[in-house]
Amino acid sequence: MDRRDFIGFATAAGLTLIMEKNAFPATQTFESHRPAIGDRKFVSTAVEQQIAAVKSRIKDPELAWLFENCYPNTLDTTVFTGTRDGKPDSFVITGDIDALWLRDSTAQVTPYLPLAKTDEKLRVMIRGLIHRHAFSILLDPYANAFLKDPNGKGWDDLPKNKPGVHERKWEVDSLCYAMRLSYQYWKTTGDATPFDAEWEEAMRTIYRTFRTEQLKDGPSPYRFIRRTTDMFDAPPFQGEGYPVKPCGLLRSAFRPSDDSTILPFLIPSNMFAVVELRHLAEMFQAVVKDAKFAAECRSLATEVEQAVIRHAVVDHPKFGRIFAYEVDGFGNAMFMDDANVPNLMSIPYLGFVPVTNSIYQNTRRFVLSDSNPYFAKGNAAEGVGSPHTGKRSIWHIGITMRALTSTNSAEIANCLAMIKRTHAGTGFMHESFNPDDPVKFTRKWFAWANTLFGELIVKLDGANPRVPM
Repeated sequence: MDRRDFIGFATAAGLTLIMEKNAFPATQTFESHRPAIGDRKFVSTAVEQQIAAVKSRIKDPELAWLFENCYPNTLDTTVFTGTRDGKPDSFVITGDIDALWLRDSTAQVTPYLPLAKTDEKLRVMIRGLIHRHAFSILLDPYANAFLKDPNGKGWDDLPKNKPGVHERKWEVDSLCYAMRLSYQYWKTTGDATPFDAEWEEAMRTIYRTFRTEQLKDGPSPYRFIRRTTDMFDAPPFQGEGYPVKPCGLLRSAFRPSDDSTILPFLIPSNMFAVVELRHLAEMFQAVVKDAKFAAECRSLATEVEQAVIRHAVVDHPKFGRIFAYEVDGFGNAMFMDDANVPNLMSIPYLGFVPVTNSIYQNTRRFVLSDSNPYFAKGNAAEGVGSPHTGKRSIWHIGITMRALTSTNSAEIANCLAMIKRTHAGTGFMHESFNPDDPVKFTRKWFAWANTLFGELIVKLDGANPRVPM
C-alpha cells in the first residue's frame, strides 16, 4: 500500500465532485445494492466499520453509494470458506465465472489486507486463500484458474486438464500474484502461520517454473491448444507460441487478460516477477531461514530486471524512451497497453519503478494517447481497453488504475467523474463498456473491478495531504 504515491493532493479531488450532468439527478436516492446481511458470503466487522467511516466522509452521495456497493463485493458474493487437511481453506470466485483465478482472487482480497491485522476472522480467511493458492500451484503451476471441486472438469483443452483445473493458460502474473498475497499478508500481520511445508514447495515450484520459462535450457514443455475460432484464445504453432530468443526474460504464453501473447516476453509480467521474487527472497531469508534459496531468488530477479532494461526500453518516434508491452528477444517490440493488471500503466503500483521515473512517465503518456491501439475516447469516457473485449472498449479497471498511479488531483477527479458516468445505473464496475454508450457493457458481476475501485477510494480517503471530503 505504501507503494502508491498520492503526494500532490493539495486541492479537492474527485470525492467532492458536484454531480455530473449525465449522472443521477440531485434528488436521486441511493439504496444499497449489497445482498441482505443473511445472504452475504463473508462478513468482517473491520470491513463494515471501514465502509461506515469512509462513506461518512464522502460528500458526493453517488460516489459514497458506489463505494458501499463495490468495496465489500468480494466478501459479499465470492468467498467460500472451509477447511482442508486441518487448515483454513478459502475459495474466491471471480463473480459470474465460478472459478478461482490466482490473479483475480489476490487482487480481490488485497484491499482488505490492512484490516486483517485487527480482524481475526478476516485473517483466517486470507490464510485460507494462501493455503488454497499453494495447493493449486502444486496441482499445476501452469494453470491460471481452478475449480472448487478437486474432481471437477474444466475446459476441454489439449493437453487435457487435470481434475480441479478450470483453465491451463500459462501466465507469469498468476504465480506473481500468489507470491504477492503471501508477502503482503506477512508484512501486514506479522503472521507466518500459512507458510508451511506445502507453501514452501509451492514457492520453490514457482522458481523452477520461472527458470524453465527463460528457455535457456531448451524448449518449454508447455503447450496449449483450444478448439476455437477466437484467435486470441490459444498460441499459434500447435500451442507453442511465436518464436523467441532466450535473453533472460520469462516467457508468458498468455496476458493477464487471458489472451495469448504475440511477442511472448510480456514486459509488465516480467517486471512483476522481479518485484515478487525479491519479496519471496525476503520471506525465505526471514521466515524459512533458507539463505541459499533466498539468494537464488534474488539472482533470478536481478537477471530478469537487467533483461527488461536491455530489451524492453525502446525508442518511440513520438514519446521517446518508453517501456514496450511485449518483446521477443530478436529486437521486435509491441507498442500497446492492455487494461488488465499487470500492465504498463500499473508499473508503479507493482513497485518496479516509482511514478516519477522518466521512462514510466513517457510510457504513461503513450498509454493514454491514440498511439496506443487500445486507448479509446468517447462521449462518456476515455481510457484503456483490451483486445479481449474488442477494438473499441474501455475497462473500469483501466480507469481505476490510472487514478491509483496518478499524483495529479485533477486527473484523479476526472477518473472518478468518468466512473460515475459509466456504471450504467448498476452501482457496480464492469469489465468493459462502450465509451459512447456505457449501457453496452460486459460482465455485470466482476468482483476484481469492484474491489479495486473500493481500494482507490480507501487510498484517497487516507491520502496525505488529506483529500478534502
